[in-house]
Amino acid sequence: MGSSSSKAARKLPKEKPSWAGSRTPLKPDGAQEIRRPKPLAFENKTDAVEADAKDPQFMFKLNQLGPVRVDHHMRSVRPDYAQQMHRSRLQSEMEASPSHSTRNRLLASSLSELLESRKTVKSQAELQALAEQYHIDVTKLDELAKFVNTPSIDESTIVKSTNQEGEETLTMMARWVDPKLET
Repeated sequence: MGSSSSKAARKLPKEKPSWAGSRTPLKPDGAQEIRRPKPLAFENKTDAVEADAKDPQFMFKLNQLGPVRVDHHMRSVRPDYAQQMHRSRLQSEMEASPSHSTRNRLLASSLSELLESRKTVKSQAELQALAEQYHIDVTKLDELAKFVNTPSIDESTIVKSTNQEGEETLTMMARWVDPKLET
């Protein structure tokens, strides 16, 4: 940090170090020896290969494994499984396409809108029209509405309170609202 005047000046050596430039001397005839990588496999059996083959522990483990069993009737692809996979993919793509809507299936946001709209319905005909608009059966909607609903506030339970810092809080109770259908 700071300007360059506050930093110590870099000092370079005055002489060449003794080790600089010292490399393996060249052979007098000028030919360098080329290192060849050790082969990974041998074409002929060497003593090392023979010794490895005589390893008793290795032979014991090979005997434990036994001969290799090859199933010649095995197929890598089962046609019935592949067909079923293609059918399920097609069905999934059909359901995902925007032009095709699946009956009795809704996104969470659509379900929330449907249940909120259901609270204001006055007649069975309006309920039927609302169900058709969301592509759901009326019986399924009634069955679902027994257990699921959107929150509604009970106006008579709203309580305002102020804490010591002057922050105002509202406390209220939720209530279950079912539509009042005309009979």
